[in-house]
Order: sequence, then C-alpha cells, then structure tokens
Amino acid sequence: MAAAQAGADVVRGMYGRRLDRIDKGAGDFATAADVEAEEVILGVIRAARPDDAVLGEEGGQRGGDGAGRQWLVDPLCGTLNYAVGNMLVAVNVALRDGAAAVADPFAGEVFATDGKTARVRREGVADAPLEPSSATRLVDVNLDPPFPGAPGFRAVDLLAHPVFVERFRPRVVSTTLALAWVAAGRRAAYVTDGGDLSGSVHFAAGIALCRAAGCVVTGIDGAPVGESGRGLVAAADAETHELLMSMIRGRQ
Repeated sequence: MAAAQAGADVVRGMYGRRLDRIDKGAGDFATAADVEAEEVILGVIRAARPDDAVLGEEGGQRGGDGAGRQWLVDPLCGTLNYAVGNMLVAVNVALRDGAAAVADPFAGEVFATDGKTARVRREGVADAPLEPSSATRLVDVNLDPPFPGAPGFRAVDLLAHPVFVERFRPRVVSTTLALAWVAAGRRAAYVTDGGDLSGSVHFAAGIALCRAAGCVVTGIDGAPVGESGRGLVAAADAETHELLMSMIRGRQ
C-alpha cells in the first residue's frame, strides 16, 4: 500500500505538465510520470525488501531470477488518459501470488488485499471492506488491442449483443482501475481479451483484489486465469459471470 501510494503521489503531482513521450511502438508510449512513479515505487520496495525481484512496466526485470519473491509494478495504468488530461488512471503494485494494492491518485483511494481479504483506504482514513455488487449493471469492456481472441471473440461485439443491451450498460475507462471498481461494487463486471494475464503488471493487482473480495474470476473461455488462460472476465457474482459467459460462448 505504501508503494502504490508513493507512486500515486508522483502521478498526481506531475498531472497537467507538458511531459515528453517515450515511444514504445504500435501507438504505445510512456511519459516522465510513468518512469518517475516506477522509480519511487521501486525505492519503497527496495527499502523494505532489498532482495526481492521487481518486474516493472517501464524498467523491466530487476533483481535476480532466483529471488523468492517478485513484485509486478504498473506505475501508471491509463497513460493515454493521463496524457490528454483524463484522471482515470491507476497505480498497480502486486506481489506475485500474494498481496496487492491499486491506488487511484485523484480519488485519494488505495484498494488493497493481503491475499485473503480486500479493503479500501480513503484519504488515510480507516480501511473499509470491499463488497462486490452487480447492482450498478455497469460493465467495463477493454477495447484496446491486441485482440488475440479474434475473430472468434471480439469484445466490441459483446456490446451489440441484445442480452447485453437489455441487462447491462457498457463503460470503457481504458485503465485496470475498473477491476478495483468491480471488487468495490462500483462495476458489475470487467471483460478483456488477451492471453495469460495472471503475471501481467497491468492486471495482477486487480485480479488479486477481485479474488479476495469474492468476485468470480476466469478467462474468456471460462477456465481459471493462469498460464493457459485467455483474457479475463471478472464479475461481482456468479449470475453476472454466467450471463456474460453465455454471451461470449455464443460468439466464439
């Protein structure tokens, strides 16, 4: 939580500045805020766990391959949002197969799990438990490439499904902050294409939060998220998950 909060402080502090873009190819880029936030996060981790390995979105793998613990860090999820003045971003820090935290720099919230329970801390106030709910009927669908499931599965097709239109309302925030919102009951579900996302710096923290909060989490094929997984469906409850899976299966 301290590492995620430290990264969020950097992201918030640099917001609104003219920042140089670091081209990553295929339309992707980082900014100086991404890089500086990752360095600050790394500093917090290093101070507490100097022998741990870190896989960062910007700096790649740091630390020995034989380290017993590895941290997965996405210092600014939603870089394009941030670069155009949109505050929908997240700072993700996860210990592989363990604790995780997702910070919202602009709402002053840190969502966290110790691997067993999930909670949120607002502006430093005492933690409150996360309680998933499908009551909002809002479903976030990630429309960013790549699309490895196409043509069998395309997330955009889900939005035109008559049952989806009847039961849900789509949202596209383009940041994995949406996964924390599923765990917190602010979204009914989140759907994205992809391969194995369990070890992704973008998704690991959000997946850990959703699992600890009691959400139903699988790949788009219904299989457990893992090495052979495909994408992600994280739903507040079993009914919502099954309804989304029935629509996805019907398009595969």
